Amino acid sequence: MHMVLVVAATVLFGLLAAAGVASLTTGWVAPWGRARVLRPKLWGYGCLLGAAGWAVFIYLGPLAGGHNLLAWLGWLGIMAALRLRVLSERPGRDSAATTTTSS
Repeated sequence: MHMVLVVAATVLFGLLAAAGVASLTTGWVAPWGRARVLRPKLWGYGCLLGAAGWAVFIYLGPLAGGHNLLAWLGWLGIMAALRLRVLSERPGRDSAATTTTSS
């Protein structure tokens, strides 16, 4: 059963990383997030960081059979990836659209 979980986790993290690479290179966003994502490159960085964070957390934590302090670095990576993906749904700063005067 352990090997089934390792393979399933590897496939899922690979798909997440592939979505991140596709977003960085072509601007493609997965269909379930297409309507919300305004900055696809930031979403791609979030996917890549999330895949790496989940891999570190899972492989050094629960699937390793114990508690490892390095697994918490993976958890911090997951949280940073979530922050990037939330920021990708907000409009970025556009210097041409903002003015410095109040008129």
